[in-house]
Amino acid sequence: MDAQFLDLLAQKYDSEEKVVTEIINLEAISNLPKGTEHFVSDLHGEFQAFQHVLRNGSGTVKEKIRDLFRETWTEKEISDFAALVYYPEEKLQLVKGDLSNKQSLNQWYRQTIEHLIKLVSYASSKYTRSKLRKALPEQFVYIIEELLYKNETINKESYYEEIYRQIISLGQADKLIVGLAYTTQRLVVDHLHVVGDIYDRGPEPDQIMDTLIQHHSVDIQWGNHDVLWIGAYAGSLVCLANIIRICARYDNLDIIEDVYGINLRPLLNLAEKYYEDNPAFRPKLQADHTLSEQEILQITKIHQAIAMIQFKLEIPIIKRRPYFNMSDRLLLEKVDYDRNEITLGGKTYPLENTCFATVNPQQPEQLLEEEQQVMEKLLFSVQHSEKLARHMKFLMKKGSLYLKYNGNLLIHGCIPLDEEGNMEEMQIEDKTYSGRQLLDVFESHLRYAFAHPEETDDLSTDMVWYIWTGECSSLFGKREMTTFERYFIKDKEAHKERKNPYYRLREHEEICRNILLEFDLDPDHGHIINGHTPVKEIRGEDPIKANGKMIVIDGGFSKAYQSTTGIAGYTLLYNSFGMQLVAHQKFNSKEDVLCNGTDVLSVKRLVDKELERKKVRETNVGEKLLRKISNLKDLLEYRYMH
Repeated sequence: MDAQFLDLLAQKYDSEEKVVTEIINLEAISNLPKGTEHFVSDLHGEFQAFQHVLRNGSGTVKEKIRDLFRETWTEKEISDFAALVYYPEEKLQLVKGDLSNKQSLNQWYRQTIEHLIKLVSYASSKYTRSKLRKALPEQFVYIIEELLYKNETINKESYYEEIYRQIISLGQADKLIVGLAYTTQRLVVDHLHVVGDIYDRGPEPDQIMDTLIQHHSVDIQWGNHDVLWIGAYAGSLVCLANIIRICARYDNLDIIEDVYGINLRPLLNLAEKYYEDNPAFRPKLQADHTLSEQEILQITKIHQAIAMIQFKLEIPIIKRRPYFNMSDRLLLEKVDYDRNEITLGGKTYPLENTCFATVNPQQPEQLLEEEQQVMEKLLFSVQHSEKLARHMKFLMKKGSLYLKYNGNLLIHGCIPLDEEGNMEEMQIEDKTYSGRQLLDVFESHLRYAFAHPEETDDLSTDMVWYIWTGECSSLFGKREMTTFERYFIKDKEAHKERKNPYYRLREHEEICRNILLEFDLDPDHGHIINGHTPVKEIRGEDPIKANGKMIVIDGGFSKAYQSTTGIAGYTLLYNSFGMQLVAHQKFNSKEDVLCNGTDVLSVKRLVDKELERKKVRETNVGEKLLRKISNLKDLLEYRYMH
């Protein structure tokens, strides 16, 4: 087999010189400084804020500009130039409005292109020329390379001046500036990690997905809300009901209907027939969004209809999977429909704002024929939405439940633990799993369900719903989801959701070290990077835990969380010098950045400093390069050294 493999390799490297050249090239690359990794999490459909953080590289762009021009520019000039790099098309329009004089505009073009060339040169200083070339706008590669590798001799002075003059006179300056700005954005971050929850709550998850599909280098660790969407596409009716309920709750039904083309009219007809107004089911409106009374009433009715379908659909799953250990969530069976009350945990609560018009007290899980038909139509729409298919397939291709990357463990939710800090065990059919093995089993079920969307009541499809809501799920991280109680019980004591002990124990370094060992990572150098639970900075919570072993980067991109967190999200940067945590203030608007130069960064905090600058050879990419170098050396020995 080795000889066969080397013979195949020899087809590509068919001379000694080619083999040697590639070894020299790869050895040199492996000694470059590692590229910058950018970690974001819990985007929850907040496309505008996410896009801004992506464009400014969590402050890296402005940092590079400041490094280059701090001696000669004011802070306002630095901010203006940064805004041009973030939003080149829009900033160009503003500048052209201010500089109506052609001579002034041409002078601005000349200076700006020169400044951008300097910035691209600086931002690409740790990359090979080949890698930089791939990042340049295709139509201007030759021109930009000439300007980047400028030979400062008197012989070529007029040559370079003529390049600048022709760019401007031929009307190409705008396109070149836009291209250089996007090249800079691409160069400052080598690789993007999205640590879960692209979907739900915010209004534009689809635009986030489109942006990620276009991104040059990205991976995704699924969040609980992402898994819900994957589950719906994979044929889970209960996951689909949850999605529509959450979209109704947060006034986001447009995503279902307008963005993904899923017809909600049959559901509205059902809702109009059986439900009235109900204060517990009115949508939570964003401050900048107003609805008519009729629209609010329609959403309120849809919200009730889909919530009741969801509660019904949960019952048969809980009954056919006793090892899910969820019998206490058979809530429709626990209701006393005559007295309008429910007994939970030995305590009886009165129910209010109930909407049980379609519930048969003798068989609460029974869907009306109309409800069944509505769900089948919705599922057909979901599985035949071309745009949703594209987004879900990308989530599967680039996603995983956890990722080991450059010595760190990236996971959205938690590693389920018991009270003593041991890996929590879960029985699935006749086998028991815990820790990394449990997460691998969850992922294999999710992938099977996605590959077999026609199977809707099998274990794998049920398991996707369990990952959303089960007590041993690494993405849910709680003992129960009290959706029913929040709608119908006034006593807030009944709303409490007990967290997995992980969330208390992750403060301890020893626990985090044990988790890293469970995933075969070095506990001395590795970190766990977590999203899922908003860090309440407003109450003094620290996102850096366990002596730096645990970093939590959900600070609340979602506007729904910002009053609780006091900030608008954390992001993390990891370059060759170490890790920095970045806290963001609330993002107001693109216009604010363009006109006033405001930015949303507040504080950068050093998490971990590398004692020696980290090189490519010490990364995941470096491992692949070193394997390839080893193969090429074997080929050299086998084919050319005898």
